Amino acid sequence: MRRSRTPARPAAARRRTPGARTPVALAVPALVAVAFLLMPLLGILARTTWSDLGTHLTSPGVTEALGLSLLVSFWALGLSLLLGVPLAWLLARVSFPGKAVVRSLVLLPMVLPPTVGGVALLLGFGRRGLLGPWLEDTFGIVLPFHTSGAVVAATFVAMPFLVISLEGTLAGLRPGYEETAASLGASPVRVFATVTLPMVAPGLAAGAALTWARALGEFGATITFAGNLPGTTQTLPLQVYLLLQDAPEAATSVSLLLLVIAMAVLICLRGRWTGALPAGRAPRTAPAADEPEPSGTDSGGRRELTERQEVATAPQGDRWPLHAEVTGFTELTLDAGPGTTIAVVGPNGAGKTTLLRALLGLTPRAHATLRLGDTDVTALPPHRRGVAWVPQDGALFPHLNALSNTAYGLRAQGVPRAGARRTAQEWLDRLGVGHLAHRRPAQLSGGQAQRVALARALAARPRLLLLDEPLAALDQTTRAHVRHALRGHLAGFDGVCLIVTHDPVEAVSLADRVLVLDDGRALQDAPPAEVTRHPRSPWVARMLGRNAWPGTATGDGLALAGGGHLVVADRLPEGARALAVIAPEAVSVHLDKPAGSPRNVWPGTVREITSAGSRLRILITSSHAPDLVAEITPAAALELGLADGVPVWTGIKATEVSLVTL
Repeated sequence: MRRSRTPARPAAARRRTPGARTPVALAVPALVAVAFLLMPLLGILARTTWSDLGTHLTSPGVTEALGLSLLVSFWALGLSLLLGVPLAWLLARVSFPGKAVVRSLVLLPMVLPPTVGGVALLLGFGRRGLLGPWLEDTFGIVLPFHTSGAVVAATFVAMPFLVISLEGTLAGLRPGYEETAASLGASPVRVFATVTLPMVAPGLAAGAALTWARALGEFGATITFAGNLPGTTQTLPLQVYLLLQDAPEAATSVSLLLLVIAMAVLICLRGRWTGALPAGRAPRTAPAADEPEPSGTDSGGRRELTERQEVATAPQGDRWPLHAEVTGFTELTLDAGPGTTIAVVGPNGAGKTTLLRALLGLTPRAHATLRLGDTDVTALPPHRRGVAWVPQDGALFPHLNALSNTAYGLRAQGVPRAGARRTAQEWLDRLGVGHLAHRRPAQLSGGQAQRVALARALAARPRLLLLDEPLAALDQTTRAHVRHALRGHLAGFDGVCLIVTHDPVEAVSLADRVLVLDDGRALQDAPPAEVTRHPRSPWVARMLGRNAWPGTATGDGLALAGGGHLVVADRLPEGARALAVIAPEAVSVHLDKPAGSPRNVWPGTVREITSAGSRLRILITSSHAPDLVAEITPAAALELGLADGVPVWTGIKATEVSLVTL
C-alpha cells in the first residue's frame, strides 16, 4: 500500500509556532539592528563606479596586492591548521592546570585592538623583541617588514577563529566514538585521524573558512608589525587604505571585492558546512523498523579467515582467563575461566557501566588491576589491552558504512584491507545484516545498527568482550535470532565476555554466571539457576517478575522494611536481615476478606493491570504492606470485575514465601 505524500511546508512555516506573534517591542529594535548592519554595505554598492570596476580591479597595484593577500592568507590558514587543530583538541579533550588561562590566550587576539596586537608582535618577534634576536642570530630570520611577518600577523589574529570553532565541535562530539575505536585496537593517532577528524569535518571546515577570511582581511596588526611595503607586505586591505587617499573610487571597488569574498564565505558556511541542507532536499532518515532478513543469513558454508588474518589474530587463539580487582566506586574481585560469559545486572546507578569502563581503563571513577591470561594489562592503554566493547548506543562511526565499521578493528590490528573487509562481511552475514554492508549508520534502524556494532566487536577477536545491553534496541523476534547467533559465537570464544543486561531471558540464556551489583558492590555471583531460585537483590527479584520485600526476622516471620508484618513457614534467627521472595501467581485476589488458610491477608486497591502473555498482572497497593503484584487469568479478572481503583483483598500462604538471607 503506497502512502500519499504530503507537500512539505515552507521552512518559515515549520519554524513558526502556530498562533504565535512576534512582540513589537522586540521586532522594532531587531529591524533597526538589521538596517544598521545593512547601511554600510548599501553605501559601498551605491558608491561603486560600476563602469570602472574592471579597470580598478585589474590595475597592477591591486592585482599585486590581491596575489600577496591570497599568499599570506593561505599560509596563515596552513599555520593555523598545523597549530590550531592540536590546540583545539587539547582544550576540548584534556583537563590540565591553567586551562582557563590558555583559553583566554586563544581568545585574546579576537578582542585585542589589531594595532595593539601588532605592537605585541613587534615586542615579541621584532629585531629588538624577546625572540627576534635569537631568530635572527640562529636562523637568519627577520620577520618585520617581510612577507613572513605578514603571515605571522595574519595567523595571530585569525587562528583563534579556527580554535574556538573546532573546540566547540569537539566538545559536542561524544567521546564514546573515540573510546570505542580505542577498544578495537586503534592507537590515539589513528583514532584522531580516522574517527575524530572525519566526524568534526564540518566544524573544521567552518573554522578554516572563517580563519582564511579573517586572514585575508587583516589590516591593523599587519601594518604595525610587517609594514606596508608594495609587493612584500602590502596586502589588499592595506591597498584600500592607500587608495582612499589618492583614488577613492578605486578604493570602493576593491572594498566591494573584499565584501563579495566575505559574503561568499558566509553563504558557504550557512549552506554547506554548518549542516543546513539546501532548499528542496530532505535528510535521509533511518528505516522505522528492521527490514526483513534474507533467508539463509545464518546458515553454514562460510569461508574461513584468511591466512593473513589468522596470523594477525594468532595470539588470541590462546585461552584468556580473567582476573580483575576493581577499586573505586565499584569494588569487587572477578575471576573467570576462558569461555565464561558473565551477565552483569543491577538497578540504574549500580555501577555496571563503570565496571566495564574500568576494565577498559576509561574512567577515573574506578581502577581495575586486570590480568588476561598470563598478561598483566593494567598499565597498558585501552588500544593495547585486547578489550573490545559495544556501548549501549553502538557508537557506529557515522562517516563509515557498515562494512567499514566492522572492518575497523581488523584494520587497526594491521590486517590488509581486502582480508579485513572479507572477514567483516562474514560477521555481518552471521548476524543477519550482510545485505546492509554498504549502508551508513544513518540509513540503519536501531536494531540493525546494534547488530553491526556487535559484529564489529566480535570481528576484532578480543581477549575480553564487554557488551553493554547489546540487544536492547532489537524487537522480540530479531532479539531471539541474534541471541541464538550470539550464544553460538560465545560458545567458541576463547576469552571472557561480560554482558550488562536488564533482560532476565538474556541473563539466563547467554550467561554462565550472573553478577548482581548494587551501589558498586557485588551482592551475588552465581549460576543463573541459583540467582533465579534465590535472588539476593530486590531489584533482581523484581526483574525476574517476583515480589521482593526486604525485612528483619522476628519470632514468627519478617518485619518488613516498608511497613507491615509477613508470616513465613521457614524461621530465621531473630534480627537476621532477609529478603522475602513471593511469586505473583502465589498471590490470591478476593473481593471479600478470605476466611481460608492464607496466613497473610491485607486489604488493598487495584492500581494497574497489565498483560503478561496469557495472564494479567495486577498491581495492588495497601497501607498494611508494600506494593504487591498478583498474576491471574483474564477470566478470573473478569469474574472479579477488576479495574483501576477497585478495592480487593490479597492472600499469601506462609509456605509460598521464600526467604533469602542478606
